[in-house]
Amino acid sequence: MTDDMSTETVVEAIWHQLLEHHPEARRGGSPGAIEAAAAEPRLRQMFPFLSHGCLTFHRNTEYPWSNDLPFIACTTPYTVYAIGYAKLLGETETPQEAAALVIAHLPNDCCPAIEGPWPEPSSNTE
Repeated sequence: MTDDMSTETVVEAIWHQLLEHHPEARRGGSPGAIEAAAAEPRLRQMFPFLSHGCLTFHRNTEYPWSNDLPFIACTTPYTVYAIGYAKLLGETETPQEAAALVIAHLPNDCCPAIEGPWPEPSSNTE
């Protein structure tokens, strides 16, 4: 990490790269969806990840991902799905509506992303 980015968290740095179309940022998704999600404080604290035309959000910054939050498929109309395409939460005409739909379905305990991999579930087999 460079000195000018040293005060920036990993999450903040990735959002900046996506918004500024930085050459090292992942490609795909929709610039409109990225901007709409970045404008929402609850989503801006999550780790954004672009893959297969979708903008996903995670509670951590390194693989393995939390994979437990709704996401936006950047199609027309925008579609919002629950975890792993388990359920279609809705279709929207604008990226702002899609971001709002994701927020409406975030778990109550959703807080800023942690740096590092998602913790393995404890294996208490008593």
